[in-house]
Amino acid sequence: MKKKLLVTGAAGLIGSEVVAWFSRFGWEVIGVDNNMRADFFGPKGDTTWNTRRMEAEFADYRCEAVDIRNRDALRALVASVKPDAVVHTAAQPSHDLAASRPYDDFDVNAVGTMNLLEAVRQYSTEIPFVHLSTNKVYGDAPNNLELIETETRWDYADEAYANGISESFTIDQSKHSIFGASKVAADVMVQEYGRYFGMPTCCLRGGCLTGPNHSGVELHGFLSYLIQCNLEEREYTVFGYKGKQVRDNIHSHDVAAFVHAFIEAPRVAEVYNIGGGRNNSVSILEAFELVSAISGKPMKYRYDEQNRSGDHMCYISDLGKMRSHFPAWDITKDLKTTFQEIHDAWILRAA
Repeated sequence: MKKKLLVTGAAGLIGSEVVAWFSRFGWEVIGVDNNMRADFFGPKGDTTWNTRRMEAEFADYRCEAVDIRNRDALRALVASVKPDAVVHTAAQPSHDLAASRPYDDFDVNAVGTMNLLEAVRQYSTEIPFVHLSTNKVYGDAPNNLELIETETRWDYADEAYANGISESFTIDQSKHSIFGASKVAADVMVQEYGRYFGMPTCCLRGGCLTGPNHSGVELHGFLSYLIQCNLEEREYTVFGYKGKQVRDNIHSHDVAAFVHAFIEAPRVAEVYNIGGGRNNSVSILEAFELVSAISGKPMKYRYDEQNRSGDHMCYISDLGKMRSHFPAWDITKDLKTTFQEIHDAWILRAA
């Protein structure tokens, strides 16, 4: 009998990668996605194309247009599906949008996660529950670290952070953005259901999660959007920090691989910083150079002195805990490969 996986946010970047990964491993996958991204970001955020693509490609996949804010509908779905594992990727993902729609942000990110946790608990406390959290749970506290400025990036001055930010870093007393605060609430609740009820849960505190299936927009999906701007020769806006702000980027394929590793050997109430690590870190200025080398087009951009509120100057994920708990897992897609795949996907989508 086939195992069943329930994936929320199934038409999004990570959700769709998880759908594809587990489908290829012979699981029956049930997606949950009501295309709320189109409501949040307009036509460019619409993920209907991705839902149709997956339903056509994977025979044992279906998508349910359930709103995770509807706890009765969610509870009924979990009870009827009887999943062997749950991967929760659905979210309102934008800092800027959260500030203008705070109720929607909290209802989706915090209350929606609570609804899913309780629906799963009422069904079974034995099945793995993987939650896609964010590095924004650390707020802007990483900016309090001493930094050095190079020609193209900000970097950590303290050797203790040579491998990046670990899971022991504080999440308290810093500015998170409204989005970051709602994700903190979800993150802590996922941990609590693990500790209090003994459920095998984990929070994956993502750096920049990216890949060719990303419907990147200016308010969310920096790398996908940056590459699209370059290809269409549109002006990209750099918000503060001299364009030297650094992110570590992890391909959605490697995220799905880690999700699988955790589901195969789950642990209770774990937290992992998941990103590309130092080798896959890049500043905006460095990203301009790399995409231009691939596309052959110069990057058009303008500079806005005002940085985004709560934005990180330098954030690199320390992958040490992930690698120690799951030594068979590692990054398989380097930065250049990731850029190339996103570049090729935008060209294909335009055609």
